Amino acid sequence: MITQAQIPAVLDHPVYDASGDKIGEAKHVFVDDVTGRPDWVSVKTGFFGSGESFVPIHEAVVVEDHLEVPYPKGKVKEAPNVDVDAGGHLSAEEERRLYEYYGIGWGGTTGMDDRARTEGMAGTAGTAGTAAAAGAAAGRTGDDAMTRSEEELHVGVEQREAGRARLRKYVVTEEVQQTIPLRHEEVTLEREPITEANRDAALSGPEISESEHEVTLHAERPVVETEVTPVERVRLNTEEVTDEETVRGRVRKERIEADLPDEDAGTDR
Repeated sequence: MITQAQIPAVLDHPVYDASGDKIGEAKHVFVDDVTGRPDWVSVKTGFFGSGESFVPIHEAVVVEDHLEVPYPKGKVKEAPNVDVDAGGHLSAEEERRLYEYYGIGWGGTTGMDDRARTEGMAGTAGTAGTAAAAGAAAGRTGDDAMTRSEEELHVGVEQREAGRARLRKYVVTEEVQQTIPLRHEEVTLEREPITEANRDAALSGPEISESEHEVTLHAERPVVETEVTPVERVRLNTEEVTDEETVRGRVRKERIEADLPDEDAGTDR
């Protein structure tokens, strides 16, 4: 259990569960109006502290620079929402709901049966649930000054996956054409008259006979081959681009008004 003297060391400091997981930031400590004993702490949870959950601090301890409570992070974040009146008080009904959620008897004992819890409620009906807000408890310094507080909007960033890009290689078949020259041989018939120059060759054979002479013709034809040739390298790169986005949120501010006595009161006219 923490004491009133430890309240300033708790406010705006981290709150962890028993497993070492951070739950959020402590924003308010609520104390019992009669005993002055700290009973509850409200913890800012969620993204940018968008939620506020109540957790009992009867068994909480201050460890170095943070508060440690004996409840899992998930249980604290799922605690029922309760209303705090304009005076910074929890109603008896709201406090009873929180006690039941955390399995704590009205008198502060875990695991009390319904009868014991009812008796505890009856015995403290005038005081239970009327806890003062943390700002008031921590701001009692013994002088006549009143502390005015404001909420500040703190905007952070988180990195998340926005999409994926991938390279995929596949094979396609295309028709290509190329024109090349092809050579071939053709037969032509050549006749020459008998002359003195070729007479001996013409008369070298028999005078009358039959014979054949064969000529082999040649032609070129296309031969197709393929060869794999690397043509380029492709890779994916990322570059960081900075955009601006306006973030809006609601913050609460305290206002202090003074009720001053009428200067003309009691003056005869």
